[in-house]
Amino acid sequence: MATELAKHEQKEEVTSAEPTHGQVTFSPRIDIRETEDELILYADLPGVLPDDLDIHFENRELRLHGRVKPRQGDAEFLYREYGIGDYFRTFAIGEAIDGDKISAELRNGVLTLHLPKTEAVKPRRINVNSK
Repeated sequence: MATELAKHEQKEEVTSAEPTHGQVTFSPRIDIRETEDELILYADLPGVLPDDLDIHFENRELRLHGRVKPRQGDAEFLYREYGIGDYFRTFAIGEAIDGDKISAELRNGVLTLHLPKTEAVKPRRINVNSK
């Protein structure tokens, strides 16, 4: 199940930056965990505030876009390592996920997405009757 979500995201280095539309876009690091009831996706989005985060689910595609504002405005630096740019990542979501029940929370720069499984794919116990 989890491999279906991440099969096209198998990259060795996912924090690389790409220039897009005149700005830098970063691909955030992602962890995905599977339970009996859901997939849980964790994304590192340092510097992103809840109002600057867009999460869209449409046509079985989950799209994450977090905007990061410059921390010190136009200040000049002698040395700078903190990258400024947006975070962007997309995932193909299979039919086993109930798109209407996806929920998200952002805490301390970590986005947690809950992707509940449909009832049809959840494991269930079969009772055995004795005759």
